[in-house]
Amino acid sequence: MKISPNTLRIGIAVAIVMGTIVWLALSGIGASKSYYVTIPELGAMGDKAYHSQLRVEGFVQPGSIEQSGTHVSFVMNEFESHTPKAATGRLLTVNYKGSEPPPDTFKDDSQALAEGTYGRDGVFHATVLQAKCASKYAPAQPGTAQPAANPSAAATHPAAAVPTAAN
Repeated sequence: MKISPNTLRIGIAVAIVMGTIVWLALSGIGASKSYYVTIPELGAMGDKAYHSQLRVEGFVQPGSIEQSGTHVSFVMNEFESHTPKAATGRLLTVNYKGSEPPPDTFKDDSQALAEGTYGRDGVFHATVLQAKCASKYAPAQPGTAQPAANPSAAATHPAAAVPTAAN
């Protein structure tokens, strides 16, 4: 059976398009892959840390944030500052240079996630910065004031009743 020239051209075009799609998919997977590590894990990665796209999680060291427009430098600790382990926590200096300013929740003691590369200078160079709320939603420490557990309880107490106008 003889293949017509039009069928041959269409077959070659389809093969080129399919080959291009497969190549783009495979190269995109490798380019977008990043490892999620904690600060201690980053130190244990060795030489691999310098050649990988990484996401590092930690807590913003209070008083370490220096911001100039969208550029932010700060120190990340593996532990929150109010925990007993904070003094012995490993620290990581982070330089963020992104197109957007850091999020509003990026404050002292907030949990941060920086995505970028680790330099041989010991500084993490981030291009993406995410932050969770500071520990204001954490359980209250013993001895601190607690809000009323049931705000409507005051309304059921006779002394809290508000007189209404009679018709």
